[in-house]
Amino acid sequence: MSQSINIALVGATGSVGEALVELLEECEFPVQDLHLLASSESVGQSLPFRGRQLRVRSLDSFDFAQVQLAFFAAGSEVTRACYERVAAAGCSLIDLSSALPLQLAPCVLPELGRQGLPALSSPFLVSAPTPSAVASALVLSALRPVLEPRQVQLTAMLAVSTLGRSGVQELARQTAELLNARPLEPKGMDRQIAFNLLAQVGVVDECGHAELETRLAAELQQLLGLPDLPVSATCALAPVFFGDSLALAVQAAAAVDVPAVLRALKVAPGIELVEAGDYPTAVGDAVGQDLVYVGRVRAGVSDPRLLNLWIASDNVRKGAALNAVQIAELLIKHYL
Repeated sequence: MSQSINIALVGATGSVGEALVELLEECEFPVQDLHLLASSESVGQSLPFRGRQLRVRSLDSFDFAQVQLAFFAAGSEVTRACYERVAAAGCSLIDLSSALPLQLAPCVLPELGRQGLPALSSPFLVSAPTPSAVASALVLSALRPVLEPRQVQLTAMLAVSTLGRSGVQELARQTAELLNARPLEPKGMDRQIAFNLLAQVGVVDECGHAELETRLAAELQQLLGLPDLPVSATCALAPVFFGDSLALAVQAAAAVDVPAVLRALKVAPGIELVEAGDYPTAVGDAVGQDLVYVGRVRAGVSDPRLLNLWIASDNVRKGAALNAVQIAELLIKHYL
């Protein structure tokens, strides 16, 4: 990539925004000018980038005609309010907030290969899949040569950083309050998260499904190219700052060949297989790493067509920021 482009990063002071800045530098991404944007509360802060301190500017007054590509790593409300303005300025957009419908902004996972790229024309709108979809799709794609998935069930224990920096701060605050024997009043959550596990992330619809769960199912179907694959997802919030842990169950068309599954996972790019007798954890293995860790691979207890496995992945770096940078690298090569 020799072409340098101007980039805007919305949500620069959040956890994902800061990780994006770090990765753009680490990957030597061809950035000519990087514009850091955020809400008025964060204007004036600065982040280091290539030996300089870049000051955060206001999103409201920014002219997107100055840049060719914008990362949106702020809340979904911000993306929904701004995406038409961005497109009208001729700027392409990568959405990390899951705000835009997949029909408008299809999700892209470059590690699945270019064959998964939708037909795009500049300025384009694409979605970075949710971190759980990134990890699950990589694993499921690696399994496709050795089994035919008929149904997928995913239970995702999500880190509080799923809620942004406010989730991290609230877990830290609650933990400190409880350890100091002070009364606890949750803020920004409807109940205690410290030393607890919450079985629901966000509000649910009339059928009891959270928006994150339905989005996760739709993203997996799109990424795998299996729109009719039955996918069910349950997302819970764990008292962990960073790193998601996923229990994945795949119903196959025939009895699962576990040795073949292990061989496929061992050679799959982007995946680290943890051998039998051990298992990966978010804190001990995944956080800060660019791989998806897989362990506890086994057939079903009573159904030989069932495959169960455990996944650990860094939701901020691997699941969000790194994938977004890889999308940008792919798009600048083929579209910009």
